[in-house]
Amino acid sequence: MQNILSKEGFICDMDGVIYHGNNLLDGVEDFMNWLIKENKKFVFLTNSPERTPHELSMKLERMGLSVSADHFYTSAMATAEFIATQAPGCTAYVIGEAALSKALYDHGIYMNDVNPDYVVVGETRTYSFEKIEKAIALVNKGAKLIGTNPDTTGPTERGIMPATGALVAPIEIATGKKAYFVGKPNPLMLRHGLRKLGCHSADIAFVGDRMDTDIIAGIESNVDTVLVLSGVTAREDIEKFPYRPRYVLNGIGDIVKN
Repeated sequence: MQNILSKEGFICDMDGVIYHGNNLLDGVEDFMNWLIKENKKFVFLTNSPERTPHELSMKLERMGLSVSADHFYTSAMATAEFIATQAPGCTAYVIGEAALSKALYDHGIYMNDVNPDYVVVGETRTYSFEKIEKAIALVNKGAKLIGTNPDTTGPTERGIMPATGALVAPIEIATGKKAYFVGKPNPLMLRHGLRKLGCHSADIAFVGDRMDTDIIAGIESNVDTVLVLSGVTAREDIEKFPYRPRYVLNGIGDIVKN
């Protein structure tokens, strides 16, 4: 564990690592206090596109953690940045929460439900058959299909719930078009995190709860990976994958336990 403790910076997933829904996980406060005491650089990198950095900061504040908005980077932000670099000034039809629309607006991408350049899908509580029909029609007319993240499920305080990958699937099946997913395991997300930290990949550790998104993203970005068993992946699941994390811990607080 000494190798982790000497790292200059940490990139941490949120769902399943820091909290489940609105419940803070054990050991998180100890880990955060250690980061601040040791003057470590850190960023929370989340595949969830549902909240803005300010909303995420406020959520942690309600749980008793004070973390400023500049410490967060979401798949909605990464998706907006990706599309803006691909097609500046384009338009999009969006299935997602307000945070995703705001991220797109912030990068000069405006809403269009008639002839958009992109159909963008993120996690949302307002998913409907009408929106699926609309998205299918627009993709069939030539709009490119983008998913904020490929996760098919995510952990909540109510258990495992469907995520963006599951919401995109009906559109992919009906149109025969595959979505491009910007979030983890796409290395784009980790590169954004490294850029925010201003660290070299050898000087950071990436902490996540999923073998299929977090750990593979870390491995492909050449950073040390820490799998915590407080989220989606269980210990017995690890052997199902052809790659392994550098460390396996019960929770993020174990990083700083003596």
